[in-house]
Amino acid sequence: MTTALHTPSIQTDAPAAWRDLPPALAVPPGAGAVADEAGARAVGRGAAEGLFTGGAVLLAHASLTARRLGLTPPGRSPKLMDVLELFAFVRPAEFCAPSPTGLALALGREAPKTAPEQAAALREAAESLLKEMTDPAWPGREAAVTLAETLEKAGWAWAPRVLTALKSQPIRDRQYRGSGLDVWSRLTEWEDEAPRGEAGSAPVDSESARIRLAKLLEASGLDETRPTQSDYAAEAAFAFSPRNEEGRPRVLLAEAGTGTGKTLGYLAAASLWAERNQGAAWVSTYTRALQRQIDRESHAIWPDPEVRRVKAVVRKGRENYLCLLNLQEMVQGAQLGNGDLIGAALTARWVMHSRDGDMTGGDFPGWLPGLFAVAPAQQAGAANLVDRRGECVHAACPHYRMCFVEKTIRASRRADLVVANHALVMSQAAFDGARAARGIKGDSETAALKRVVFDEGHHLFDAADSAFSACLSGQEAAELRRWIRGPEGRGRRGRGLEQRLGDLVADSEAARQALTDAVRAAAQLPGEGASGRIAPPSGEVNPIGPIEIFLAAALVQLRARTSEAATYGGGEFGMECAVRPSTDPVIEAARGAARALAAVEAPLLALARHLEDILDDEAAELDGGARARIEGALRGLERRARMTLPGWRAMLAALEDGDAAPDPDFVDWLSAEVAFGRIHDVALRRHWIDPTIPLEAAVIAPAHGVLVTSATLSDPMADDPFDMARMRTGSARLAERPRTLKVESPFDYAANSRVIVVNDVARDDPRQIAAAMRELFLGAGGGGLGLFTAIRRLKAVYERLGPDLARAGIPLYAQHMDPLEVGGLVDVFRAEEDSCLLGTDAVRDGVDVPGRSLRILVFDRAPWPRPDLLHKARRETFGGRGYDDAIARGRVSQAFGRLIRRADDRGVFVMLDAASPTRLFAGLPPGAEVQRMGLVEAIETVGAFLSPS
Repeated sequence: MTTALHTPSIQTDAPAAWRDLPPALAVPPGAGAVADEAGARAVGRGAAEGLFTGGAVLLAHASLTARRLGLTPPGRSPKLMDVLELFAFVRPAEFCAPSPTGLALALGREAPKTAPEQAAALREAAESLLKEMTDPAWPGREAAVTLAETLEKAGWAWAPRVLTALKSQPIRDRQYRGSGLDVWSRLTEWEDEAPRGEAGSAPVDSESARIRLAKLLEASGLDETRPTQSDYAAEAAFAFSPRNEEGRPRVLLAEAGTGTGKTLGYLAAASLWAERNQGAAWVSTYTRALQRQIDRESHAIWPDPEVRRVKAVVRKGRENYLCLLNLQEMVQGAQLGNGDLIGAALTARWVMHSRDGDMTGGDFPGWLPGLFAVAPAQQAGAANLVDRRGECVHAACPHYRMCFVEKTIRASRRADLVVANHALVMSQAAFDGARAARGIKGDSETAALKRVVFDEGHHLFDAADSAFSACLSGQEAAELRRWIRGPEGRGRRGRGLEQRLGDLVADSEAARQALTDAVRAAAQLPGEGASGRIAPPSGEVNPIGPIEIFLAAALVQLRARTSEAATYGGGEFGMECAVRPSTDPVIEAARGAARALAAVEAPLLALARHLEDILDDEAAELDGGARARIEGALRGLERRARMTLPGWRAMLAALEDGDAAPDPDFVDWLSAEVAFGRIHDVALRRHWIDPTIPLEAAVIAPAHGVLVTSATLSDPMADDPFDMARMRTGSARLAERPRTLKVESPFDYAANSRVIVVNDVARDDPRQIAAAMRELFLGAGGGGLGLFTAIRRLKAVYERLGPDLARAGIPLYAQHMDPLEVGGLVDVFRAEEDSCLLGTDAVRDGVDVPGRSLRILVFDRAPWPRPDLLHKARRETFGGRGYDDAIARGRVSQAFGRLIRRADDRGVFVMLDAASPTRLFAGLPPGAEVQRMGLVEAIETVGAFLSPS
């Protein structure tokens, strides 16, 4: 193994900010070199470790560098100067892939290929960023100086050089400059506006949609409209035509092959409808990557950034946005020595430049909290700074008027285009439906869902499955306890019900008593460390409280009815068994658990009623802030007391009557999460066999127009190709049959792609899989994506594959192995043209990598659906073997669609599973013909087809 080091020369004419920068160390996976301006010198592993742990050094992503050197992630040090942190300071809220290549591309330079080039690129990036701050026109200098001085006191490695660069231009003298950390006091406030009113019903005709599309393409710099794209836009207009009867929405199921340009196609119709009817068209996606893409595409509609900020809004769940109160508490703790002050300060700098405070897929650099070893509870990232547990105090928060969530909700009410995700749409629909069933007609997010486009529509079934299910587990119950009682461990941030509601109910004795009873009853719920008591490594089970007793009894039943391999970690997917017939201990424990949950539910319901009475009885006296707090508290109480807890009790009640027939609409089962031989959680679960029943009732039927679109909706093996799509979207039950549309991809797949099934590799032997992937990736010269159906096999292949590729100078990254979240890994993979990436479903669904960065895709085995209890029930209901085939066929087609993203892309799709039946490839576009061959021939084919010549 070698590493790359760029040793600077002395530049006597350079300002002190970047004079004598330390050497730049680049450590690609398994390889590297040391470079100075005269050339490069390679160093071995020992010398690289010495550089990393000894003197000052420039690098990109300290933790990832340490892992490649076989070292533990380092803490921050004045000697470890991570250029990514410098980028986060100089260019906050700007995109950068977390690698030397990513830095070079973000700064407008060519991508460095070799390790020496990467080392040199690191130094050049550092110099460029420091010089950037010396420009007299560089914005926000005063605020940057203030924060940099705070960072200097905190020991930030870059602070002296940053301050030198900043102070190269005049700085206003101030007696007291402050810390620069109090960003919550400097953000703009949101302002309420008059209600927009009901959207109109003016239609969008096909010809108008075609004309709008042509204008959007012209605004995007494209000269001509592709006929298939124009046809798609014209047909999409149907979903934006007025319905004639309640419960009969205009529904269009539209399959558009990759390259059709469906995003601008439906945006043409959607923007016209919003313009003509003064309403918001919603676009819902499954992945964050597509949300970002749609947001970018909206530039063609509204080129002016200020106009677009008003017209197009990205909406996610509350758990995606920075909570300013959480940030303030973290900053205050860090200032007192309990936390990562540098990380908090860099996050505070991002806050002032962020478009909308989105920390998960927005403009927050997700790699920032993981650059150095920081205790998980102290990391200034999404895990600690968003509102994950419903603890928001709403108008009682001192930052309520600056709150990113409140700003986004209000912005979506006046927007023309709301780009949401399936999870938000489904969860909100479930909540609003429950309120409507009780006769509540207050603010409803889904009331605005008159016109909805479900992009990535093939995921609609799975999104509904997740949204309309129930899970009573140790972790879920502990979350409920924490929501009610607040944090009970040392150093934990958060607020319980008493902190959030105490002053609101101070004048009502009955309400105070209900609050007290709820807090007391919640002590029966599992607390922190429940898994260690239910399934300790020692085997000495010690459950506390009736819920843990039930889960411990459930685990005994699980172990009795599953294989030993699954019980002790040999299985790939954990443990599960049918809940019936239940053992006597499970039945008895279920009674106690149900009583404990009822004891929590009753006072929460009483508290909700008292809050509703306050809204009614004191309507004339309540100010807007108090009303907002009560309404916010009611939303939280209703989700838990009227949805979650009744669902849990219903599952437990079903166990008591063992002779009663199970509900035919649901599947109930017990499960346990197992990893590395340890059980992390135990759960009782309930899912709809057909989750499109609640989907159709809550979302599809109430809408006026719905467009469900994807590159893989139809099934060519069925008599009616759209039968499965109608079933999996809920539209099969509509009174008015949905329209269907299939638009073929314009790409020449016969010329630009190859599909190979390798027929002489043993799919169950990780050594053979690793060897096959190695030779295929080498034959392609990199640019490879390896997809696995199990994490265990991914890890086994990664350990064998990495060193071999490194010797050829090809970096290898892997989900679950590298200290980067999926989005960061894909960003690096996209930036480094010859790198390779291993991943599972999350990578397959979230990859959008046009060009040579993805030129070969290798499946380790056919992606059959996991044969768990839920799937077995659905298979029996929806068509037996044909249902399995349709799901696997869709996954193959989706993966293939990742490979060819542009007309000039060339790519090879390889399946290392000789048993893969030809029918699984029937969904591939015309021209993509399957060839079966041995590995040697496949390697030769890949090399010849992907050769740059």
